[in-house]
Parts: sequence; C-alpha cells; structure tokens
Amino acid sequence: MNSPIETPVRGQTVFRFMTALLVGGILFCLGLNGTRAADKVSIAGQWRFALDRVDHGISEEWFNKTLPDQIDLPGALQSQGFGDEISINTPWVLSLYDRFWYLREDYQAYTNAGRVKVPFVCQPPRHYLGAAWYQREVEIPKDWEGRRVVLFLERPHWESRVWLDDQLIGTNNSLCAPHEFELGVVKSQGDAPGSGIAPGKHQLTVRVDNRLLLPYRPDAHSVSDSLNSTWNGIVGKMELRSTPLVWIEEVQVFPNVEKKSARLKIKLGNATGRVMQSWVGIWLGATKTSAWPEVARLVQCDASADAPEPPLPPLSSESSASSVAQHGEVEMELRLGSHPETWDEFSPSLQKILVELKTGTASNSQVVTFGLRQFRTEGNQFIVNGRPTFLRGTHHGGDFPLTGYPPTDVEYWRKLIRTCQEWGQNHMRFHSFCPPEAAFEAADELGFYLQPEPGMWNTFDPGSAMEKMLYLETERMIKAYGNHPSFVMFAASNEPKGRWKQVLPQWAEHFRRIDPRRLYTTGTGFTDADAPGPLDKVDFTTTQRFGGRRVRGEPGWFGRDYSSSVESVKVPVIGHETGQWCAYPDYDVIKKFTGYMRPGNYEIFRDSLAARGLLEKNQDFAAASGRFQLACYKEEIEAVLRTPKMAGFQLLDLHEYVGQGTALVGLLDPFWESKGYVEADEFRKFCNSTVPLARLAGRTFTAAEAFNVEVEVAHFGAMELTNAMAVWEIRNQSGQKVAGGGLASKTIPIGRSALGKISADLSRLPTPQAYKLVVQVGPSSGGPAESGRANAFENDWNFWLYPVRDLKAIPQDVLVTSYWEEAESRLAAGGKVLFLPRNADLDWTSPPLDSVPVFWNRLMNPA
Repeated sequence: MNSPIETPVRGQTVFRFMTALLVGGILFCLGLNGTRAADKVSIAGQWRFALDRVDHGISEEWFNKTLPDQIDLPGALQSQGFGDEISINTPWVLSLYDRFWYLREDYQAYTNAGRVKVPFVCQPPRHYLGAAWYQREVEIPKDWEGRRVVLFLERPHWESRVWLDDQLIGTNNSLCAPHEFELGVVKSQGDAPGSGIAPGKHQLTVRVDNRLLLPYRPDAHSVSDSLNSTWNGIVGKMELRSTPLVWIEEVQVFPNVEKKSARLKIKLGNATGRVMQSWVGIWLGATKTSAWPEVARLVQCDASADAPEPPLPPLSSESSASSVAQHGEVEMELRLGSHPETWDEFSPSLQKILVELKTGTASNSQVVTFGLRQFRTEGNQFIVNGRPTFLRGTHHGGDFPLTGYPPTDVEYWRKLIRTCQEWGQNHMRFHSFCPPEAAFEAADELGFYLQPEPGMWNTFDPGSAMEKMLYLETERMIKAYGNHPSFVMFAASNEPKGRWKQVLPQWAEHFRRIDPRRLYTTGTGFTDADAPGPLDKVDFTTTQRFGGRRVRGEPGWFGRDYSSSVESVKVPVIGHETGQWCAYPDYDVIKKFTGYMRPGNYEIFRDSLAARGLLEKNQDFAAASGRFQLACYKEEIEAVLRTPKMAGFQLLDLHEYVGQGTALVGLLDPFWESKGYVEADEFRKFCNSTVPLARLAGRTFTAAEAFNVEVEVAHFGAMELTNAMAVWEIRNQSGQKVAGGGLASKTIPIGRSALGKISADLSRLPTPQAYKLVVQVGPSSGGPAESGRANAFENDWNFWLYPVRDLKAIPQDVLVTSYWEEAESRLAAGGKVLFLPRNADLDWTSPPLDSVPVFWNRLMNPA
C-alpha cells in the first residue's frame, strides 16, 4: 500500500525475476563464506547530541553543524539527564488519568517544583516530546569499494530521519520493526565524481522525533506515558552493513508439516543498474554440508522496471523453466528429510537454512532459523501440528522499569518467558506494541506462543492514516519476524473504535492470503454493544463478552462456566484481559526501582498509609488482599478451563500494571518477581497443561448437606494420559486425610474430560471447621494421592463446614438499618446497630464492600 507516511529518498529498486532449475552436472561453485566479519560495523558508543525544542534543526541544517552535547547510544535521552523535570504541567501522553490530580489536598505535598510525584503512573526521570538530534563520525572501510551500504537501527523511538553528510537519506516511522536506510554504493577508484560514497570518514546525523505524529490513541502502549513509552532514543543493534550490489533482501520460510518441506520466498535486490544473472542455492543447516546445494536456481533480475524482459538461460532437455516470480520473489522448495522434528511448546525444535546468492565472484548469504510448525483452528479449538492446545497467557504492556525501553538482549526475554512457564503459561499477548527480535528468539527456543500487535489501540476508518499505517506496520512485522515459529497469532489493535468493521476484516483477509503461517483477528477485546462484532473473516476472537453475555468474571465461578455465552460461536474464543483483580502493595517493592521508572505513585500510597498510623500493617494488608486476589484468579481461570468451547485466556496480568492510575493486578511485582503470598507451584495447580477441576458449587456446607461434586480434567499435554486415575481426599486444617476415594482408571484424551462424581458423608466430620478437597490425576499404578505419585497433577479447593442450627430471629435490642441518622441516634443512646448502608449513600472515597476486589483501580472505577 502506497503511503506518504514513509519516504525513502534512496534505494528505490524494482525487480523482475525469471528462474530456471539448476541443470544437473553444472558445478555450483559458491563461496564458502557469504558474509565477512567486516561486513558489519557497530556504530554504538558516544554520539554528539542536541535537543530541538522549537523545530529549527531542519531549517538551520543541523546536519551540517557539529552538535554541542554528548550522549551514549544505544540509550534514551531521558535517562541521561536530558529533557524536562516532571511538573504539574508535564504534557503526559495518556488519557486514562485525572488531569487535575494536583488540586486535591492530599496531593499538595507532591507538587513542589523539582520534587513532583504523580499518583497515576511510575514516572520517568525526565520528560521530553519533540525532536532530538544524534550525530557522529563513521568510517566507510576501503574494502567496501563497489559494495552497497545500509544503516541498520534496531529500535528508534519514534520517527527517524537520516542524513549522511549533507545528503538526506530518508525517514522511517515504524514502532515495530528496525529502521533501515540505504546509504548508497561505495565508490571505487576511478569512478566518476558524485557517483557514490567515498571510502573514509563521513558525518552521520539522525533526527528522532517522539511526538504523536499520527493519530494514535495516547493510551496505546507503543506511544503512551502509561508505561513509560515516550522515551526518545535508539536502542538495540546500531550498525553499518555492507552487501554486494546484488543481494538477498529477504527470505521467508513457509513450512509444510504434512509434506515435510519448506517453501522459501526469496526477494533479491539489484543496484548495478543493469540486468544481472545469479545463482541462488539453499542448504539445510547453518553451514554447507557439501559443495552442492540441496536446491539451486538461476536468476536473472533487472535493476529497473523499464529494463527489457531478460531471456531465459539455455536449458537442457532434462530441466524445465519455472513460472515468472511475482513481486520480485524467487520461490524454492526444500525437503526436510523423512522424519523432521516439529516445533511446539513441548518440543521446540528449530531448524536452519542457509541461502546463498552468487553473482560472478560476489556472494551474499543469509542463515534463516525457523520451526516446522502448523498452527491452525478446528471448530472452537487451536490445533498445533495436529494436536489441540489451550492458550494460557498473560498480557504484556511494554513496561520495563529498569531501562524504560524494550531490552534487545535474548537473555532478558529468556528469563521472563521461563518465569511465565514456571507459572504454568504457554502464551503471551503484547498489548498494542511489538517486542524486539530478542523476544521472538527466546520464545522460539523455549516453545512459547506469541501474539504481538502493531502498536495500535485506535480508531479506524476507511482510507484513514491509521489504516495505511496498520498495513505498513503489518508488512514490516512480517518481514522482520515472520519466520519465527513462536509468532502464531496477529491482532490488528486493542479494542478498536470507529468504523473498524469496514477496515479490519479486510486487513485480516489480505494478510492471511499473503502469509498463512499465523492466525489473524480484527482486535483484542471490544467495547461495542455487539462485541466482538462479525466473526466470518477472523480465525479466532479474543473478547470479554458476546453482547451482554460475559466470558469472564463471577457468572462462571463456583462450579459454573461460560458455556451459555459461547454456545453459538464457531471460532476459538480467548478470554480478554481475564482477571484484573487488585491486591494491596507491599511497599518494600519501592527499593527495587533502581533504574528508569520512579515509583512516586507507590510512595504517595505508602505515605497515605503512614499518615493513618497503619504502615506497620502494610505486609498484613498485602498478604491478606493477595490471597483474596489469588482466589479470584483461581475461580476465573478454572471457569474458562471448564468451558468446552473456550480455547484460552489472556490474563491482565501475571505481573503488576503500574499505569492508568496504577492497577496492582499482578501476582508478581513489576519486575516479574514473587510478591511473597503465592509461589509458582501453587499457581500451577490451576494453570497448567493438565488441571483437575471440581464443580464445587459452594464453599460453605452444613453437616446435613450432601457433598456430591462432579470432577473433570482439562488435559492439553503432549499426549493422552493412558491408564490414568483420579483420586481425592478431604483434609482438615492440620492436613490430615479425613475422607477419600478414587475414580475408575481410564485413558484421558487431549482436551476436556469428565472423570466422575465424588460423594462424601459430611455428617461424620467435626464442625465447625475448615477443610480442603484435593483431587489428583495421574498414573493409576501410583496408588492413592498421599503416596505422591510421579507425573501426577493436583488441585484443591477450600470449603467450610458448619453444624446444623436453627436460624434465630434478629434480637430485639439490635437495630438493623440502612440510614445513618437512625444508626447514629441508637448508638448515641448506647444501643446495638447492624448498619447496612446503601451503595448510593457511600462517599466516593468509601467504596462498598464486595465479593471481589475493586476493578482495575479506584481512579478509574471508584465504586
């Protein structure tokens, strides 16, 4: 899609390709090393720098001047002392906060210049919106003569504009993918003046602008202050790269599990200005295992659309010409052997393909990593390589407390994903932002399913700038990350608005045709009355409700499920932002904020508790509310697992959300570390590949009531459980078994299965007491639950047993009332009162007691 949003100045090249099969008997003498060590030069380090607060830099030609300050790149300017101090007038890029917070009396102490703390986000060290200029000398090596040079910037934020000396190279405004700029061809000795780049020193200048340059919603996590995404800078790899004048531009691998093969779409570039003939060869593996490639093709390509159609090379009688490749692509098929390993969450086997291009004596190569994986749907299920799976995911909003920007090292993401896996998860949704390459690499290694989004939480209308940007960003993401097997799902936006029904279904259809390696949906969550809108052009839907029928919250708790909400749905359903249950913070976490984010919001809350003489109760409050939070998450996750037509959930969140008024919804703190009141082994009891489930309708019983509980299992493991058995126990407060039994052994297929009914005589148990029902599913040869069977999965539920007693009438000396005047009068007279105020009579600062925590936070949901 053409758009004025991206404006390359150099390097616009049009290609035409015609291919032929390699004739048997022709020696394929490709070079053994297609990429030299000197083909990449890092430009990380100290740069010259200047803020351009009033946008004079372009008109005053700062690219021709020497900038006055110094800054380190990769990095962000705000963390290096540049920008403005936080004040009551800071122009925050977000909408979900109280703009007049500083007028409240209880916040006055935090409004003094130089010491401002805000209650609605973890704030950055400084704030800046606008252009910043980065500049340094670069050296073009002499041995790059006759070669093409590209500037690679992995993650600028946001729009970058590049000059080499006084020559404007181009602009790029991707929030999702690397910014690449073709600088030109290095002149050889004897070349005409002005025909290219001379070897030696040059001045490279990059202008980065982090303002809202397009109508993104200011709460989109790619651009918002909510989680500190208004940083200005460049992070990740920063390199000058050199290639021959005919090069491999892009390789996309389309694996086919059934055929045990991979189809390669290869895009080539040609900057020679004339028709060139090249050979393309591919090998299975990262290095050449023989001088002969597995598959090879002869390629002829033009340097411009106006060049004459090149003739096919001479062909032997045994070979045949392939059809003309479309859109500058050469397609090649590679067999992967008779028993290739597939990729999934249980066995994340990765494969590599070496692609080499040889043009005369010049060669160019790429090693592409991919996984043999098919991720599809069948009815209401997700199917991975023929096996049903259930997505147990969490939200990630792009918050990085220590750096402020997305880390680009694989180890950071390995640690984060391993933490999620320890907590029973196999999936992560990136809310309105796309992580860097390192996140996909770590997920590939560890077998973790990802759903990135193209940076949007937006209004979409046909023909709008945001529709054009959506197509551009999707193309960029597919080019940059499309080969990663972990990239299994794609959503256009968080909770889209506007006339999105005229835009996003067509987007899904368009990219499904281009790239069927992943599943597409119009949005993640919906706020329309008819949510989630039309489903005929999506592969799955992620929603919190179908019209007025919810797939989250209390309607599915206590043995129930959400079946009535999804009974007519024909695609897989994922629960949107499941949870969002808050807990009170432990203020010891403040000590962990040693980097970019500043915990002024936590400090304000802590001071409020101290002013009321309750700071010594902090950890008690955190632990008690945390266990309440845990109980809510358990009920909601189990409700989704019990629902036959649901295919997954995306929690909000496994870790804290420190923006939008501060929503402390995490079971882990902002650093993905334990908060102390629950550990991973307890959480995995109800969030795992295999989870025993009990339809326990209540939590309180009398000794006279029947205790009949249906037991099920949600099993989405690597294989069926043969000869499996469910055993159960009732344990008292001391952990002693007071009742128990077993259900018939059976083979448990992948999916949901009914296991039978538990019946117990409660009249034999002491009252009043707390008890726990424990169900364990595992190999039947292991014996009863208390023997600790290997490979068994256990879950439990608390309940309380009371004696049978007649209910007594309200004592005559107790007044039950909803009116404070009556209560106050009786109390003043020394009487007894049970005061039951109406919700409407409560002050904004005193929300009513409820069976669940306050949703999200008090700033956005005071009741």
